[in-house]
Amino acid sequence: MKFRVATQIADETVFFEDPEQTVRSPLAQKLFGFPWAKAIMIGPDFVTITKQEWVEWAVLADPLTSLIAEHLQRDEGVLIDMATLSSDDNDSPIIKKIKEILNRDIRPVVAADGGDIVFSRYVEGRLYLHLRGACSGCPSSVITLKNGIEVRMKEVIPEIVEVVSEN
Repeated sequence: MKFRVATQIADETVFFEDPEQTVRSPLAQKLFGFPWAKAIMIGPDFVTITKQEWVEWAVLADPLTSLIAEHLQRDEGVLIDMATLSSDDNDSPIIKKIKEILNRDIRPVVAADGGDIVFSRYVEGRLYLHLRGACSGCPSSVITLKNGIEVRMKEVIPEIVEVVSEN
């Protein structure tokens, strides 16, 4: 179910399918605190919640509307900037550059289609990425990965030999 809000709450769209992925979203953490939560997507002006089959929307819709509104009114945080979370002083210069390009150039484009791409690791010229949301099941994700992301990364960072999906 999609819950629309009147103001902009995020600069991007992020999909969470596991509570462990919610480190950057206090709102998603709160929603995953309920056993019926299966997946959460937060966008610029909406929150989409996928529920478990054993509970009905008739029971959840009104309380969720109130919970989301209260969370926003208290300004408890929706999404924390990825650059803040992903900057690690121990990262090599190449990994810092990879994360910068992902966050600035690639993730916003992928988020517009309902997906997300997250850095996993960089080993011996191979960049491993996690595809999330719509990207994880999209038939054209390999084309996007090879013809879009890999081309862009190699263009900026010649040391990259290959970009690999690690789902």
